[in-house]
Amino acid sequence: MTEHPTAAPPGKPTSYSRVTLSRIMTAVDVNLYGTVHGGVLMKFVDDVAGAAAARHSGGTAVTAAIDEIVFAEPVRVGDLVHAHAQVNWTGHSSMEVGVRVVAERWDSAEDEPLPVATAYLVFVAVDVGGAPRSVRPVLPETPEDERRFREAEIRRAHRLARRRAIQAHRAT
Repeated sequence: MTEHPTAAPPGKPTSYSRVTLSRIMTAVDVNLYGTVHGGVLMKFVDDVAGAAAARHSGGTAVTAAIDEIVFAEPVRVGDLVHAHAQVNWTGHSSMEVGVRVVAERWDSAEDEPLPVATAYLVFVAVDVGGAPRSVRPVLPETPEDERRFREAEIRRAHRLARRRAIQAHRAT
């Protein structure tokens, strides 16, 4: 019997991976300064990014790195917070997920949601044994998706160059 190589799974458009999670921030989420703790937002970011990565990869995906997280505005108790995520780029088994977090202030609900954080995370698709598995390509649909794809490639190149430089330094 001749073995046939398995074909790569067909790509999925960027919109396929888009996920939004929303929650109201409560008193248990605050730090000593009365604003929502950064760690609470980081977990929220990781949760929505993980959902987008799992949706795109069709199964389990684990966080491999948080490339960047920027907190732009404090979040307060009572704010309705929305985290929007999508897969920006895919490699063989890894994916970059971009996350945008916005807040609707409880005391000014008619205002536009306020951007409060952005983040880029790297996920790896894994099988039931925890070994990396292939992911389907992401297919950018809009000029904005194309821009995010190109910028994800730049972040990946920087991440790999930093890793190589550190390894070279440690070898000396």
